[in-house]
Amino acid sequence: MRRLNNALARGWQQVGPGFLPFANAATAELPLPRLLRLSLFQVSVGIATVLLTGTLNRVMIVELGVPALLVGFMISLPIVFAPFRALIGFKSDTHRSALGWKRVPYIWFGTLLQFGGFSILPFALIVLSGDTNGPIFYGEAGAAIAFLMIGAGLNTTQTAGLALANDLAPEHVRPRVVALLFTTLLIGMVASAIVFSQLLQTFDEIRLIKIIQGVALTIMVLNGIALWKQEPRRPGGTIDEPAMPSFSETWKTLAAIPGFKRLLTVVGLGTAAFNMQDILLEPFGGQVFGLPVGETTMLMAALAGGMLIGFFIAERMLNRAVMAMRVAGLGLIIGLLAFAGVIAAPFLSSLGLFRISSLTVGISAGLFSVGTLTAAMGCGTPKMSGILLGSWGAVQATVAGISIALSGAARDIIAALARAGRFGETLAHPATGYIAVFILEIALLLATLIAALPLLGTSGRRLARQNSLSSPWDEGRSEGYKEA
Repeated sequence: MRRLNNALARGWQQVGPGFLPFANAATAELPLPRLLRLSLFQVSVGIATVLLTGTLNRVMIVELGVPALLVGFMISLPIVFAPFRALIGFKSDTHRSALGWKRVPYIWFGTLLQFGGFSILPFALIVLSGDTNGPIFYGEAGAAIAFLMIGAGLNTTQTAGLALANDLAPEHVRPRVVALLFTTLLIGMVASAIVFSQLLQTFDEIRLIKIIQGVALTIMVLNGIALWKQEPRRPGGTIDEPAMPSFSETWKTLAAIPGFKRLLTVVGLGTAAFNMQDILLEPFGGQVFGLPVGETTMLMAALAGGMLIGFFIAERMLNRAVMAMRVAGLGLIIGLLAFAGVIAAPFLSSLGLFRISSLTVGISAGLFSVGTLTAAMGCGTPKMSGILLGSWGAVQATVAGISIALSGAARDIIAALARAGRFGETLAHPATGYIAVFILEIALLLATLIAALPLLGTSGRRLARQNSLSSPWDEGRSEGYKEA
């Protein structure tokens, strides 16, 4: 029996890396249980993202009657802090602390900001619902402040958390660890979307407020568990560490890498193409197909589930030595077909096509995200991983916020023109404003594909090897993590 058990154990060890996505991300230095516990901060980010860009935007537009332009503006408020993600990552790399921590302070204060934002939000929604005698403006202002705090907390927590994961993981598995963390982000989005949809099968304001309060508490608990005994404290703190290179010096080194600026351009264009539908997909399902809140929230689950599938496919392709930018290019091509299906669905009166296309949009976005992230991680030296992650995240988050705001404005303007008969009786339809935005996304995907063509034959690590400049991090850098 013992021989049989040993044989079965050896067999499962061979099966795991071959069939389980990211099973080879764990190492002796960062075992799988510890890695999965660390990934809980990404789960909290996924929960908050679904609540903001999925459930709340549908409720404010459809149930509360808030203009899509105003909703898009509120959800895009996090872009105020998004451009600073590269700086946040750099500062957490170089933070000098008497306690000996670099990442923990940033992650924890980001968590507190999120908690504060979600604490304010229910009271703002009460005012927006019209159940009080106060001016609606107070509700709009409160919601804006809440979204701003939540966005600042999300950007800070995610950037510092990803940098901490890179610090803890050995160099050869860092891209896999980062990909695993983004997979847990999608798992959190899928799970929370399903839970929210079930809880909101019968919608009422009190139940929504309870959900928001529960999310605030859940984020605190998850991030607390994720941080527990993860970052090693350095004896004597980090106050006496030698001076690090400045942010501008490090950025100049990155900018000098051939193809890096083009890669960020591709990330920006592609992010705009995939994110303009974020606040429109659920209202589109509600107004065009007549879906209730619970079913439209499931669209977010389908989108996130598609991204998860895209992550798994990308990981398999990368393990087979497919170049990262080719993975991203495949995502762009699939995205063109997916948005074409979304546009065709109302004309064919096919709810099934709409749902399948929503899932496919997620798959293409997942392929694009993993491909560009892996390429970015390979552009610089391992000692620059914090600012690399921050740069990629800054471009993605900034463009996502701007594109969401513009999509809401475009939908409102075009829909108003269509109702006024400016495009003829045929297009005087609730779907016209949405479809115009989806067509714009197809145009952006084509522009992204054109911009990416020079990079499709070049991997990120090959770009790094072409760089003749040495990193300023190579000199005078503390060996804190090695000492710890």
